[in-house]
Amino acid sequence: MDAVADTIHLTGFIRDVRYTACMASPLTSYSADGFDINNVAPSGVLTFAAGQAAYSRWVSPKRTRSYPFERIYNTFNAPLRITVIPVIKDEGADADLDRIQYSTVSWMNLLNVYVVLGYYKEASKNRSVKRGAKECLTGQKLDADAVNDQIAGIIAYKQSALHWNRTLFETRFAQTYRSALDAYAGISSRTGVAVHDRAVQERYLNSVIADYDEFRVRSLRGSAGAAVRESSTFHRLEYLSDGAKAILAIENYLGGVYHLTADEIVVADDVTILQESKNTKDALPSLSDIKDGLFKLILFSNLDRLEHDGEPVTFATRLKLTGSGVRSSVRLPCDPQVLADFFAANAGVFTARHKKTILLLEQEAIANRLTIEIGGNTT
Repeated sequence: MDAVADTIHLTGFIRDVRYTACMASPLTSYSADGFDINNVAPSGVLTFAAGQAAYSRWVSPKRTRSYPFERIYNTFNAPLRITVIPVIKDEGADADLDRIQYSTVSWMNLLNVYVVLGYYKEASKNRSVKRGAKECLTGQKLDADAVNDQIAGIIAYKQSALHWNRTLFETRFAQTYRSALDAYAGISSRTGVAVHDRAVQERYLNSVIADYDEFRVRSLRGSAGAAVRESSTFHRLEYLSDGAKAILAIENYLGGVYHLTADEIVVADDVTILQESKNTKDALPSLSDIKDGLFKLILFSNLDRLEHDGEPVTFATRLKLTGSGVRSSVRLPCDPQVLADFFAANAGVFTARHKKTILLLEQEAIANRLTIEIGGNTT
C-alpha cells in the first residue's frame, strides 16, 4: 500500500540524458534554403547540406503557454535539437507581457537542446469582440532572418548545447531584447495598440546587463518560488490522491541548477516515486498533456541520485493518467494478458485511438525505465 508523503524538498544530480520518445509525432522536413520559422509546423526537421536538425518553436517565453514541452518532446529522438524561444512577448499594455527566464535556458542545458533567441517583428491589432474595450496584439511573427542566422551558427558549432546557450545568452541576449523593444515600438506605431512602458523594460534590461550572474540567480530563485506556488495549487482537472507535491533542485556536473516540481511524491515499500499526473474528463488525457508529462519525466528518469536532507533515497519515476469512466487500473509495463484484461474491462470506454496511445505508452515505459499508471478518476 502506498504511503502518503509529506511535502518535501529534494536535491538531485544528473550527469547525462538518454531517452527514447516513443510517443513522438512524425516530423515534417523543411529545407534550410528559404526557411521561415513562422510558416512551418511547430516542430519539424530542418535539412541542410551537412545533415539535419530537429527544431521546435515556442509561442511565448512562458513555459505554461501552448505546450512548448510537447514540441520539444517531439524532437527528442534527433541527435541535434534546436528550440526557438522569443525573448519577450508583449501582447499590449492591456494584456500579458512574458519574458524568457534563465531557468528555461538551464532546463535546455540539462537536456542538451540548443536555444535560438528570437523576437517578434510583426503583429496586428486583435479585433475580436471577446476582448471588449481592451486592445491587444495578435498574429505575432518572429524575425525569420535573425532565427536563421543563429541556426546557421548552431549547425557550424562544435561544442555542447550548454556552451552554446551560455555564450548566446551572455553575448546576444541584450542585443536581441533591445531589437524586440524596437520592433514593438514600430508595431505599436503601425497598429495603434499601446505596448508596455519602454522605460520599465530598459531598466529591466540594464539590470540584466549589469550583472548576468545576479540575473541568473534571481531567475532561478523565481523559478523556485513558482514551483512552491505550483505545489500549493490544486488545479481543476488534477486528481491527486496519492501524495503531496514536492520541490526539486536538480544540478548537473557543471553546477547548473534548475528548480521544478513533481506533481506528487509517493512512498511505496521505501521507494520514493516522482510522479507527474494528468487528468481529464475524457477517458484518456490528450496527447499534448501526456507528452508534457513525459517531457518532465525525462529529467527525473535520468537522475543519477536523489537526496533528502543530504541523505540518498531510493527512487523511481511514474506518469499517472486518470480519466472519466475508466474501470480498474493498470501499471505499465505489464504482462500482455494484464493489458488485454484491462482493455476488455474498458470495452466501450477506450476508442481505437486510446488503445493505440496506451500501447505506445507501454513501449515508452519499457524503453525508459518508467512506470505509467492508467485508471479512473472521481471528478
